[in-house]
Amino acid sequence: MPTPGALETPSTDSALAHGSARSLLITILGELVWPTEEPVWTATLVHILKAAGFEEQTARQAIARASGSEWIVPERHGREVRWTLSDKLIHIFETGSGRVYSLSDPFSSWDGTWLALWTSIPQSLRSARRPLYAGLTWAGFGNPVPGLWLTPHVERAGEVGRLLDELDLRQHTVAFTGNLDAVGLPREEIVARGWDLDALRTRYEEVWAAMNDLRPDGDDEILTAHIRLVSEWQEFPRVDPQLPEALLPDWVGRRVARRIEAFRAEWTPIVRRRFGELNAV
Repeated sequence: MPTPGALETPSTDSALAHGSARSLLITILGELVWPTEEPVWTATLVHILKAAGFEEQTARQAIARASGSEWIVPERHGREVRWTLSDKLIHIFETGSGRVYSLSDPFSSWDGTWLALWTSIPQSLRSARRPLYAGLTWAGFGNPVPGLWLTPHVERAGEVGRLLDELDLRQHTVAFTGNLDAVGLPREEIVARGWDLDALRTRYEEVWAAMNDLRPDGDDEILTAHIRLVSEWQEFPRVDPQLPEALLPDWVGRRVARRIEAFRAEWTPIVRRRFGELNAV
């Protein structure tokens, strides 16, 4: 993750520079602040975001919005402010980190069972449509035919049940688990229709190419490259259904995730030491 003052963002990570100040701030909080269980100074966050290429005003706006969303809690020390992660944000990190870490898993234990969901949204609850679809996508569901949602992740049934309860849609939904019958669409066609994997494959290939060019020089550039790369990694669970190897063999997403994990393992000691130095002043 980025550093102080006039540090420049390495040109080699230009293909990774798609994140907003908000998304990079969340990465900083989750990757650097959460593990320490210590507060972080505003100046530290601003310095890191500036090193990532954001203006100071943009960085401060991102911090203010994070506070307004009750993700971070301020603690004033004279004219300076330091921030503690809220229970709300810690819960997000705890529940979301497993989804990120599992991107490299080939899910070879899948036994062919699907979780199927059919829901009819009444006009009175039409505002629930968007959050429902977003929640189902996050849970790895695809929509191969109108009205039907499918995922091989049957272990996420509880997560989907909570979503339906939040949106008051349980009574409008039928759900079941089972194997596909040969009289219907073949698995390959379900995968092709259910998920936009072509666009996702293209994005993964762009990140892979960007990693080929990553040559950060020194602790500060490693910090910046680390934050950008991890921020990309954390976005993929929103769009990658994490299909098992049996449905999606040799998926580029798994290879990209394993390579990011290798960079992260190499860089984390350097990054955390540098962050500690920045946050100590």
